[in-house]
Amino acid sequence: MRVIAGTYRSRILKSLKGLSLRPTSDRLRETLFNVLGQDVEGSRFLDLFAGTGAIGIEALSRGASEVVFVENHARAATLIGRNLDSLGIRNAATVLSMDVQRGLERLGAAKKGKTSSFDFIFLDPPYAAAKDYARVLEFLGSGDLLASAGILIAEHRRSFELPEEVGGLRRYRVLQEGDAALSFYSRAASTAGKNASAQ
Repeated sequence: MRVIAGTYRSRILKSLKGLSLRPTSDRLRETLFNVLGQDVEGSRFLDLFAGTGAIGIEALSRGASEVVFVENHARAATLIGRNLDSLGIRNAATVLSMDVQRGLERLGAAKKGKTSSFDFIFLDPPYAAAKDYARVLEFLGSGDLLASAGILIAEHRRSFELPEEVGGLRRYRVLQEGDAALSFYSRAASTAGKNASAQ
């Protein structure tokens, strides 16, 4: 597993044996960041169910100003820290070793009184965890952790259909790659413009 592009291009990232991680494939990661493009530079990025941290590290490599990783498995959270250390990344990254729901609640509490939201939120729970998709999408759809013009991306099994709308979020694009798919959501008020640009 490697960093696709940017400052840390071609650097190798470690994974864990014996832990049921399912890292996003290099090809799907490349597709994702090709879609996000230059908007990643200077952005705040939230990587949920972060696993090895490959998505968030790719964002940092491409110029994100800050990435928060949330990962419940202690060994995986430690691995993210090691991958960050191997690249010399310190100030721009935060690793929260906790359940995603707790992590979101902590980030939401920390945000009160501040204007800083996330420009991109990436959600990649275990494919079989339908309840995790639902509860996280509902939380983010009813809150303000996602910036008004921000984008939420959910990776899921191609055959698993996510809702078109959740709270204030509306899906405006689906990309498929092999057995996997990426669903893109934005605030309902900003979806019309994204629909036009996606065509």
